[in-house]
Amino acid sequence: MGIRFPAVWVEVSVPSGPRLVLERFFHLGGLRRFTSESARESMEYDVVIVGAGPAGLSAAIRLKQLCLEKGVDLSVCVVEKGAEVGAHILSGNVFEPRALDELLPQWKHEEAPISVPVSSDKFWFLTKSHAISLPCPFDNKGNYVISLSQLVRWMGMKAEELGVEIYPGFAASEILYDANDKVIGIATNDMGVAKDGSKKENYQRGRLMLLSEGCRGSLSEKIMKKYNLREKGHAQHQTYALGIKEVWEIEEGKHNPGAVVHTLGWPLDQKTYGGSFLYHLKDRQIAIGIVVALNYHNPFLNPYEEFQKLKHHPAIIPLLEGGSVLEYGARTLNEGGYQSIPYPVFPGGAIIGCSAGFLNVPKIKGTHTAMKSGMLAAEATFGVLHEGSNMETYWDALQKSWIWEELYRARNYRPAFEYGLIPGLAMSALEHYILKGRLPFTLKHGKPDHEATKVAKLCSPIQYPKPDGVLSFDVPTSLHRSNTNHEHDQPAHLCLRDPKIPELVNLPDYAAPESRYCPARVYEYIPDEKNQLKLQINAQNCLHCKACDIKDPKQNIEWTVPEGGGGPGYSVM
Repeated sequence: MGIRFPAVWVEVSVPSGPRLVLERFFHLGGLRRFTSESARESMEYDVVIVGAGPAGLSAAIRLKQLCLEKGVDLSVCVVEKGAEVGAHILSGNVFEPRALDELLPQWKHEEAPISVPVSSDKFWFLTKSHAISLPCPFDNKGNYVISLSQLVRWMGMKAEELGVEIYPGFAASEILYDANDKVIGIATNDMGVAKDGSKKENYQRGRLMLLSEGCRGSLSEKIMKKYNLREKGHAQHQTYALGIKEVWEIEEGKHNPGAVVHTLGWPLDQKTYGGSFLYHLKDRQIAIGIVVALNYHNPFLNPYEEFQKLKHHPAIIPLLEGGSVLEYGARTLNEGGYQSIPYPVFPGGAIIGCSAGFLNVPKIKGTHTAMKSGMLAAEATFGVLHEGSNMETYWDALQKSWIWEELYRARNYRPAFEYGLIPGLAMSALEHYILKGRLPFTLKHGKPDHEATKVAKLCSPIQYPKPDGVLSFDVPTSLHRSNTNHEHDQPAHLCLRDPKIPELVNLPDYAAPESRYCPARVYEYIPDEKNQLKLQINAQNCLHCKACDIKDPKQNIEWTVPEGGGGPGYSVM
């Protein structure tokens, strides 16, 4: 069997008793918390993956496939902070099946929720009253319009069929190290702790291990800083966008399964990078959303309200009229691309998927690259555990893969828009149609997103129309459609490094931007008994989008994981 490295230790809090009880608790969905204080029990796994998204599940499946091929038995565990697999997954999503073809070649015959091929592909430049058709730069032939949350549920079942243990409702909050500063696991957050820090009767503490998380993963960010992985990979800072999405059910006569529309321009200003999407799914459903780059300058800009304006465009109103919203959500996405990929290997593990940032910006696709990164990491991990190789082979494999080739060709698209919409369009057209990624230099990103925000006195306030309750909605109405829920009596998972900064800096200098960039009204300034505005954090509203962790001008907000099982409950996103 070759050299076998020390296995990863996992400690979870469970009732005393045989391990079978624990497995049944997890696999049957069980209770989210126990009703009495539990004993700790240690569990040992060869590989533990944090996050049951496309990358994490691809890694788990590939590991078990290799085990079957080589006749090896490795234990693989996936830990997911959502109440169930897919509950926190949100994406556009026009799906490129390249990685899935490699991972599960028979997916078409195994009831995968991928059934709507792209039937048409349009690209519009929006003005306030018109939609101007442009040559479509997207080649979506052979791609599918899907719900990514539904796809990862299916992938989760495939992983479990191979013997992967998946534990939803467990949120990784702390990295564990050995005496040599090597990562040996993670701890889940304490469940059953009241706001005042006291242990409620359902207190429990868990230990699990880290491999990857998702966009702006809190532990991944700590790992990158601790081991200087950006510097080691000669990577620039990451840059992000906020995606806001609704799924509608529309009238039968307006539904065109597989139709895809992308837009640039209105309602965003010429200096703000972003655009919208509109995809026709199955069952009279459409996905509509907006993506706003978080390096926008004007602190008065409100991405949520920009989305509400979008739905009132003359080209969109006829489609939505007579329809109804089924679900709402928001999530940040990586846009740094090739320039921002860190060295993904650290002592004891590796970073995969959106935590590292493999989104192809001009394609507006990152699921296939995230999946492939998980597969490559799985192959490297198997080599470490079974063949005595090292995890650095993951980095080598990445650089030799089609991920690297694809992102290199697309590397100058996003930073070209640092110069504005029109120059960005011209530069990207040159790259796409003529140079095809062969520009002899690589453009750099501008300032980090939080530094790009200008002080309020240099910007003009933006007046947004009130929602009509038909096409546009207030935040509480939308939030209800996200199925977001958190245990109220728990420590706040949104922490201020300096509690004075909101009132001393953000409010007077930046006009309280956190009250606008958050798409869930987590941050509100309300008057105190002296009629002085004070920041109130409504943590129970949090969609786990991570915009606050990224966009706060002074990086004063730290997003940490709440109790496992909290957050949105997406089903069709």
